[in-house]
Amino acid sequence: MLQEFKDFIAKGNVMDMAVGIIIGAAFTAIVKSMVGDLINPFVGLFMGGVDFTNMYVVLAGEVAEGASLEAAREAGAAVFAWGSFVMAIINFLIIAFVVFMLVRYVNKVKEAAAKAEEEAPAEEAPAGPSELDVLLEIRDALNK
Repeated sequence: MLQEFKDFIAKGNVMDMAVGIIIGAAFTAIVKSMVGDLINPFVGLFMGGVDFTNMYVVLAGEVAEGASLEAAREAGAAVFAWGSFVMAIINFLIIAFVVFMLVRYVNKVKEAAAKAEEEAPAEEAPAGPSELDVLLEIRDALNK
């Protein structure tokens, strides 16, 4: 089992996966900022100026009315933070859409490259002597 693990680690796919995870983490930070700084204000504007990420319901504990979600959590109250959950879903959908667009673009580039290879004229093999030429050479060699 240890040898299988070493073989797995030694493969190039593991390095590709590690790079993908690191890029994904950076990408997630960008999307989080985009959602929090660009999309949430528009959602709040359409909802009458309400901060969507601070939508929650207090299940147990005392929280001052109008307190932020962070303040409610710091007060030790049990909160049902449905606004954060909705924002997590929005983040996921945005990330999934962007990844879909990237994969779609890469697939189109691959298809275009494959078509270009198919359409490129194949190099013909150099014409060698025909069967008749070879037989004539053999005959001439035997006659000598």
